[in-house]
Amino acid sequence: MNYAVEVRGLTVVRGGRPVVAGVDLVVPAGTLVGLLGPSGAGKTTLMRALVGVQRISAGSVTVVGHPAGSPGARHLVGYVTQAPAVYGDLTVRENLAYFASILGVSGSRVAAAIREVSLEGRAGDRVGNLAGGEVSRVSLATALLASPPLLILDEPTVGLDPLLREDLWSLFARLAAEGSTVLVSSHVMDEARRCQRLVLLRAGRVVADEAPAALLQRTRASDLDGAFLQVVRQLELPG
Repeated sequence: MNYAVEVRGLTVVRGGRPVVAGVDLVVPAGTLVGLLGPSGAGKTTLMRALVGVQRISAGSVTVVGHPAGSPGARHLVGYVTQAPAVYGDLTVRENLAYFASILGVSGSRVAAAIREVSLEGRAGDRVGNLAGGEVSRVSLATALLASPPLLILDEPTVGLDPLLREDLWSLFARLAAEGSTVLVSSHVMDEARRCQRLVLLRAGRVVADEAPAALLQRTRASDLDGAFLQVVRQLELPG
């Protein structure tokens, strides 16, 4: 099977405490995966390890057939952080054109990426004048420019209205259907139902890794919030 992500025994220690503790994770290519859990569960640390910018204490991380962070992996992974990484004094279009020149992609990808994040009407506006959710969408557009086979998104829908969240989740599903692997972190369990597969983290450990329907069936919960609580309670039972 063609795997986009292979994580074996990943451990990250910070301040003498493991924030990711022996995580194993394998993600087939072309999958829309939700990485979920409360704040402090280790989601961002795991995603940084996948990108190759996190110092790890043990284990191995492979993305699209290359060690995470290696030269061969850099143009195969698109990463959107919680903090937008774009220039406020440039317009939306200028930001995308600048990053397109660095990536060596054609100018046609600029217009396409702007269209994919529904910012056509703001393309000529300075990013510094945009609302927070719009700035986040500019960051997402930069990650889409090179059509990377692996897209890692850290809380991409925070601050967006319901219609825009719906549009972005439709985009994520389309990208996965076209063969890209999309890993989306969130602490909002309601968004998890849109994913093909859920990876639930708690205290730096994977506590569940399955399809939403399978998780609901196994826990007999009525919704995914209840399923997560049931998983945690089962882990806390003595013996």
